[in-house]
Amino acid sequence: MKHFFILMLSLFSMNFCLAQAVTGTVTDSSGEPMVGVNVIEKNTTNGVVTDMDGRYRISVPGTAVLVFSYVGSNSQEVPVNDRTTIDITLGESVGLEEIVLVGSRSPKRTAMDTAVAIDVIDVSEVTTQVGKVEINELLQYAAPSFNANKQSGSDGSDHIDPASLRGMGPDQTLVLINGKRRHQSSLVNLFGTRGRGNTGTDLNAIPASAIKRIEILRDGASAQYGSDAIAGVINIVLKDNVNEVTGSVNYGFYNTNADVNTSAFREDDYGVWNTKGFRLDTKKDGNAIGKDKSFDGGSVKVTANYGVKVGEKGGFANFTTEYLSKNHTLRPTFDFRKGFGESAIDGFNFFGNFAIPVSDKTEIYAFGGRNYRDTDAYAFTRNDGERVVESIYPNGFTPRITSIITDNSVVAGVRTETNAGWKIDISNSYGMNNFHYYIKGTLNASLEEASPTDFDGGGHSLSQNIINFDFSKYYDNVLSGMNLAFGAEYRTENFIIFAGEAGTYGTFTEDGILITDPANQTQAEDDDGNPRPGGSQGFPGYAPANEVNRSRSNIGLYADAEFDLTEKFLLSAAARFENFSDFGGTFNGKLAARLKVSDHINIRGSVSSGFRAPSLAQIYYNLRFTNFIGGVASDQLLSPNNSPVTASFGIGPLTEEKAFNAALGFTASFGEFSATVDGYYINVKDRIVLTGTFASTEIPGVDSAQFFTNGADTKTTGLDVILSWKTDVGTESSFGATFLGNFNDMKIDKILNGNLDEQTFFGERDKAFLLASAPDSKLSLSLTYNKRWFDAALTLTRFSEVNLLDWQAEEDSADYGGFDAKILAATDAYGAKMVTDLNLGFNLSRNLKLNLGSNNLFNIYPDQQDDWTEGGGYWDAVQMGFGGAYYYAKMNYRF
Repeated sequence: MKHFFILMLSLFSMNFCLAQAVTGTVTDSSGEPMVGVNVIEKNTTNGVVTDMDGRYRISVPGTAVLVFSYVGSNSQEVPVNDRTTIDITLGESVGLEEIVLVGSRSPKRTAMDTAVAIDVIDVSEVTTQVGKVEINELLQYAAPSFNANKQSGSDGSDHIDPASLRGMGPDQTLVLINGKRRHQSSLVNLFGTRGRGNTGTDLNAIPASAIKRIEILRDGASAQYGSDAIAGVINIVLKDNVNEVTGSVNYGFYNTNADVNTSAFREDDYGVWNTKGFRLDTKKDGNAIGKDKSFDGGSVKVTANYGVKVGEKGGFANFTTEYLSKNHTLRPTFDFRKGFGESAIDGFNFFGNFAIPVSDKTEIYAFGGRNYRDTDAYAFTRNDGERVVESIYPNGFTPRITSIITDNSVVAGVRTETNAGWKIDISNSYGMNNFHYYIKGTLNASLEEASPTDFDGGGHSLSQNIINFDFSKYYDNVLSGMNLAFGAEYRTENFIIFAGEAGTYGTFTEDGILITDPANQTQAEDDDGNPRPGGSQGFPGYAPANEVNRSRSNIGLYADAEFDLTEKFLLSAAARFENFSDFGGTFNGKLAARLKVSDHINIRGSVSSGFRAPSLAQIYYNLRFTNFIGGVASDQLLSPNNSPVTASFGIGPLTEEKAFNAALGFTASFGEFSATVDGYYINVKDRIVLTGTFASTEIPGVDSAQFFTNGADTKTTGLDVILSWKTDVGTESSFGATFLGNFNDMKIDKILNGNLDEQTFFGERDKAFLLASAPDSKLSLSLTYNKRWFDAALTLTRFSEVNLLDWQAEEDSADYGGFDAKILAATDAYGAKMVTDLNLGFNLSRNLKLNLGSNNLFNIYPDQQDDWTEGGGYWDAVQMGFGGAYYYAKMNYRF
């Protein structure tokens, strides 16, 4: 230990004894201060960002070299040469190397002077300061209106987390990478998940270590970017740095000591429950799940990023690899659910980003990658009855739904500029998500003792290909500046469901013959004469009857313009027409304006119409599955929207969701303080929902059926607040405080049930799940302190109350003395909670930084509920999660 401290002191003295404070201001070519410029000591992790006045302060040795970089500008490397003040002017980059800020196609806009609300998150800086291992986790705490939830017992949603902006659906937020549309997941969220009935984009398939920054446009943008942009747009900008290796090694684990009511536990056939709410020597699939322990969910994440120059004109090739291995978490649960917690993941990512100039004004670019994940989640336990074959599992079993998920994408294009100043961008984008189920620790009860315990369950895939033509030009001499842009997009999509092996979906006779003629073949029975159900327990898999291979195309045409009518007043307008091969055309428009009241205050606002096309999965997805209602199994059919069964219930073909957005807010900057406050209103007609379950005795083998339909109208009002302050403390330290707040209120205007019973079509329980996607508020206060060799961040996040309805809402009202009394009994109230995150950073050398910390430091859990919850555990999937405290250590490196 003595030698360790001597080594540490040596490292500190080698790297910091010669350090000095360097200050300065960064301006653009017109003399305006530039906000958010990265100022980094070359070949180190030591860096800062310019404030609202373009100022920076950094401690470096007098022999250091500072690297100044900003999107759309040429990077500059400046030797310090013992100077204490260095002012820099960054000019525009040659050609079209800049990536245009999302929400505006003008190359002249920054986040503070746009007409709409935009967050810019420097991921390369944030990921060295926090212990979040996935993009959804990072954004949950970095963006005010971003929400994501971990699930348990929700089939595919245990493997891909649904995420959203401003309480809207996961598929109502458009995701771009380097300004190009990202493909969605083929998964459609079912059961009691947030985003129930929606598809979405899997942000966790994109390695955080490949990302330079994330731009979040918090405004309706269908008129600018097309379908899915009702709630806003998330644009992920990939790294383009060269001549350095960066990365990290991260290890962390969860605290299992949940704060629960231990009187609920007892000894049973599965083991003895301990005072922490966990079982001793419990069983999984007839084998041990694991023994009582204080920690679980251990995760290892290793990342590396490297960039090289290509040619002599600013070309680059940047590569990222990322490996993640995360174990299960197990949390307290009830007798009918022996495995409740987050799924296990083993994943590998590879991403590349390239740009090769071929002349002074033309470059070829490409980017894309591959994400592979092997995931493992617990389904509901089968304790006894006709679904259990005692000779295989004498004490029942807990099936596991595992999956292999692959995401592949590649974008290639050319950017050029004509002699007349027109910028032209032509590109082709391809992306595909493949989701393949494998059911383990299970059986097909109709095969009895001959049943395998593992099955290939089949799966689904979604692919898209997009051809884009984009043109834009900025006019310095028109008004006080004008930008014109127009373009076209042609997109094709293909959705496939592919069948698994016969044992995963089939029902068999007692002789082990697949039943194809139910009138003349009889399925196996248990000792009490009950028919043995077919299909793999936990997830039945896809049969040939479920197979789908459907495609569609659409063409989009857009135009937008931004007019600086005066130096103080900006007006922008956009219009877009799209025509889909399966439901027709739609036209949308947008107007936005910004008024510079003074040098420090801007007022901004927008109005727009929007739309979202029904996804192919919502139109064609179908499955027979077993649902658990209060611990009792029920076989259900999810009928495709184009099916005669669906039509027989009076449910018509899906059409697009229609939206109206309005926003009004202001930005302010006074020296070291800045603020943005934006109010919003989102009115959505014909939202696509997954209905409740209708009794369906006429369909063989199922108890009920449900459908996708345009089923509800909603109105959402809210307010986003971001307040930031940073100041120097003495000559070598700085202190900062940032407050993020989102206040949200969603109302269900109308249920579009037609002649169907409203409580069955979309009842109180379904409404509660939809409203829970838009919690009343999320408030976060982050305090940071930076010194030459040390930094600290303390973040307090308050998640508001959420009310859900559990399975008691499906019970007979007479048992509770009436409908209102039943709803009251079924309400699960999750009170507001405060979560504390702490991160400590130590610069061990100019190339190494160690972070130690905890997410949810004080191990706060949601309020405990009874045994009617959706997932069979003590909590539902609410905003704050149910994992408890997470502790981590992270080593960041840069060479």
